[in-house]
Amino acid sequence: MTNPRGYRPRMPADGSCIFCKIALREAPASVLAETDRTVAFLDIRPITPGHALVIPKAHAAFLEDLRPEDGRAIFATGQALAAALRRSGLRCEGVNFHLADGEAAGQEVFHVHLHVFPRFRGDGVGLRMGPGYGSMPSRAELDATAAAIRTHLAASPPA
Repeated sequence: MTNPRGYRPRMPADGSCIFCKIALREAPASVLAETDRTVAFLDIRPITPGHALVIPKAHAAFLEDLRPEDGRAIFATGQALAAALRRSGLRCEGVNFHLADGEAAGQEVFHVHLHVFPRFRGDGVGLRMGPGYGSMPSRAELDATAAAIRTHLAASPPA
């Protein structure tokens, strides 16, 4: 599928990415919105009714692979979906965004995707924090951690 601006989504050479297939309309999806850079569709295993995914059309397995303009487009589409969810008549007292980057973070499909899902009191959804949550590191520990991150941030600064 080529959009009006001539942009064609890319898929890994082995053709295995289900989200690329959805972007190319080679796999079924309940599409909510499409831009020149993104496709938004309902999740087939929803956390709550209305749970959507926003993907870049260009394949990017991880955030570091994502073009900055595609990242901006994903969040712009997510914002529009959040507003639509609130007005949709679905039960929606709040909205969560969730993006897992890497297997340890819970990423299951290795194509960047933003989850956008309605929340309401008593929905049973929540975050579970690890055993160290709530402990406050010393300023020296925080400064050392910040220095380690800054060293590598210089190699790929934010856009």
